[in-house]
Amino acid sequence: MLFRKYRKFIFDLDGTIYKGNWIIEGAIETINTIKKFADKLIFVSNKTTDLPEDYFQFLKSAGAKIYQDDILTSAIVIGNYLKENFYGKKFYSIGEKKFINYLLNCGLKYSEESDKIEIVIITLDRTFNFSKLEIAANALENGARFFAANIDDTCPVENGEITDAGSIISQLEQRTHKKLEQHFGKPSQFMQNHIKKMFDYDLKNTLLIGDRVSTDIYMANQMKIDSALVETGVKNFENLTNDFTPTYKLKSVCELIL
Repeated sequence: MLFRKYRKFIFDLDGTIYKGNWIIEGAIETINTIKKFADKLIFVSNKTTDLPEDYFQFLKSAGAKIYQDDILTSAIVIGNYLKENFYGKKFYSIGEKKFINYLLNCGLKYSEESDKIEIVIITLDRTFNFSKLEIAANALENGARFFAANIDDTCPVENGEITDAGSIISQLEQRTHKKLEQHFGKPSQFMQNHIKKMFDYDLKNTLLIGDRVSTDIYMANQMKIDSALVETGVKNFENLTNDFTPTYKLKSVCELIL
C-alpha cells in the first residue's frame, strides 16, 4: 500500500475526490482508510463556488470521516489577505454569489461602479457574461488592483471540464493591458504558507495527491514534497518534465490503498 510510506497527506478535491456532484469510485474508502493511520490529512481546493462548510457537508454526507477544519480553499486564503490588507475597501468580483458574500463577511464592500472599485477579483463564475467583463475592465483601467482567487484555466465536472478563472484573466489582460498582480490559490506562495501553517511547518513524510500538473504537482515540487498525479480529473497536456513531474502517476486515488 503506497500510503503506508507517508504520515501526512494533502488531497485536491475536484477531479481527485469528486467531479461535480459525482464522487469518484472508492475515494471515500480511500480517505477513511488513510485517515485512520495519518498524522495529518487535509483537503485543498482552488474552487470558490461553494464555501468550506459546503464541501465538508458534501463529503460527510458521502461517508467521509473528516472535520471541517481539514478543508482549505482559495477563498479562505484570499479572504484572510484582503481582511488584513484591504479591510473596508470596495471590490468587484467576477465570481459567484457565495464567494462575493464570503468577501463581504471579511469586511470588504461590494460595488459595480467602475470609478469607485478599488480591487477587481477573478475566480470561477458559471454566470460569467460580457457585462461583468466590462465592469471589471473599466475598473482596472481606472486604477483598481487586479487579483485572482485562482488561475485554473478549467474546472473538472461530471462530463468533462468548464471554463475557469484563467481564461477570464487572459481576456482582461488583453482588454486592459494590465497584468494580474497576485493570485491566492494553488500553487501560489500564499496557499503554500497556509498549508505549512496547518502542518505546523513540518512537511516531512508528506504526500500531495491531485489531478493537475500546473497547480497540484508544481506546488508539491515547490514545497519539496512527494506527489501523486491521478487521471480522474483534468486532461494534462503539459509535458511532464522538470517542475511538473509527479513522484507517482495513478489511475485514481484508490491505488493509494491497494
